[in-house]
Amino acid sequence: MGRNDKLKMTNVKLWNFGIIILLTFILAAIFAPLIAPYSPEEMIAQVTQPPSFEHLFGTDDLGRDIFSRALFGARISLTVGLVAVTISILIGTLMGALADYYKGWIDLIIMRFVDVMLAFPSIFLILAIQAMLTPNIYNIMIVIGVTSWMGVARLVRGEYLRIRELSYVEAARSIGCSDFHIIFRHILPNAQAPIIVAATLGMAGAILTESALSFLGMGVQPPTPSWGNMLIDAQAYMRDAPWMAIIPGLLILLTVLSLYFVGEGLREKLDVRN
Repeated sequence: MGRNDKLKMTNVKLWNFGIIILLTFILAAIFAPLIAPYSPEEMIAQVTQPPSFEHLFGTDDLGRDIFSRALFGARISLTVGLVAVTISILIGTLMGALADYYKGWIDLIIMRFVDVMLAFPSIFLILAIQAMLTPNIYNIMIVIGVTSWMGVARLVRGEYLRIRELSYVEAARSIGCSDFHIIFRHILPNAQAPIIVAATLGMAGAILTESALSFLGMGVQPPTPSWGNMLIDAQAYMRDAPWMAIIPGLLILLTVLSLYFVGEGLREKLDVRN
């Protein structure tokens, strides 16, 4: 077996691992009310109990069941990731398509604006905007979405630059199709492969950003459980109750890894050169 064959087998295994983990977390989030043995906000036991048959992930500093909180926290993380990346993909696709198709001063203005946005470290930009807003899940999704579209815009612009000169696009122009029709009916469907990959990888970034914001106290507010604010609760108990930090940290790690594996798998499967 050659080196390329071994590499492809490894990629397939990582793809399968990513799909299994991601589907598991999605199903757990959807059916959290049915799976969770306790309310995520209910104080039902002694504080900082280690994992046991009664409490699979132990209890936290307020006696709440960590397993139940982790299930409902998955809902928050996956919802934020999905909605935020949808917003960023919509804005980025629109901006990138307009910049490339019309070129000239429209392209210049849009791409210079993209450069200005990319010059700011995204986490500081998000923190600055969040400081002016009421911290809640809706604001988090919007803020992450509107501050993470720049990479998508550049990607879409590059794809449109390649596709817009192809013969079928020229044919559409020659028969009098409108710009809107050409951009969204002829070019966009053939540029969707890299956009899908970017969406998958962008969702992983959005989940990490939400966790970081919640950890800093500017994200999802207690008592609503999220993996980020579960890490806040664990700070003072790293020695006495390490499972309080290990479990949400491991869940974030597995989710982000699975999304990256799925994204890389999609990149390989949708690459026309393969």
